[in-house]
Amino acid sequence: MRESAFLCRVGCRSAQVRFFCLCTLEIQVALKKDNGKTVLIPVFHSQDTISGKISIEPISGKKVEHNGIKVELLGQIEMYFDRGNYYDFTSLVRELDVPGEIYERKTFPFEFSTVEMPYETYNGTNVRLRYVLKVSISRNYGGSIVEYQDFVVRNYAPPPSINNSIKMEVGIEDCLHIEFEYNKSKYHLKDVIVGKIYFLLVRIKIKNMDLEIRRRESTGSGTNTHVETETLAKFELMDGAPVRGESIPIRLFLSPYELAPTYSNINNKFSVKYYLNLVLVDEEDRRYFKQQEITMYRLSETS
Repeated sequence: MRESAFLCRVGCRSAQVRFFCLCTLEIQVALKKDNGKTVLIPVFHSQDTISGKISIEPISGKKVEHNGIKVELLGQIEMYFDRGNYYDFTSLVRELDVPGEIYERKTFPFEFSTVEMPYETYNGTNVRLRYVLKVSISRNYGGSIVEYQDFVVRNYAPPPSINNSIKMEVGIEDCLHIEFEYNKSKYHLKDVIVGKIYFLLVRIKIKNMDLEIRRRESTGSGTNTHVETETLAKFELMDGAPVRGESIPIRLFLSPYELAPTYSNINNKFSVKYYLNLVLVDEEDRRYFKQQEITMYRLSETS
């Protein structure tokens, strides 16, 4: 078990708050905060115990009068079109101190045992899913002191028991007929996409062919659904005109790209899907597309 310390200065002239979180993992990841700064924070899994201690230290010569101190563990979803309003799907609380006064540094241990954290941390185009520890020092005057500390959740999935290959034939009548194949339909985030493109009929002049990885993020529901599609990777398969009977191999490594698992209707707020998009461009710059959905999952690095 490793102790990760965070110093957080609150917007108050009377005290500062320190977090010390006990983390069972040696993994830390970079997270960009709202103020633009990047910090290293620990990674947890669902069912982990999140424990540690919180120190409150008055500024020299001052005291902190309060009506109670508590720490909360929150799982929240924020829609960027509704920024500042959070939907809590996980909410746990521990009372740290009864009303009183603090004259010198005081440390409070806390523990949230085997916490159910079903969703991964996610920062998308229009939505954010985050986990935070929130410390509140309730006061009658000057406003309560509230401080947040983010942490990341990653959940691993076992390799799928069934992982069928993708085989399809597409084309334009009497002009173009191709057959493409991908070795499987479900990929882990560090996987390799292996496949081939086979030209059965070529009567138009193809200039080049690319394979794209696209992420489609859907937020909201019903008439308020908003869909954002982003091209995460573009891989050139061919430069030049193919001939009938030609076969083009595919080998695309996923590890260089910032991918997250597929999410399906997370808390009725958002979904994230991934697609392989095959793009052909002819000599007149006309573009032909064929899109195929794939499933992404996070595989344990020890698997």
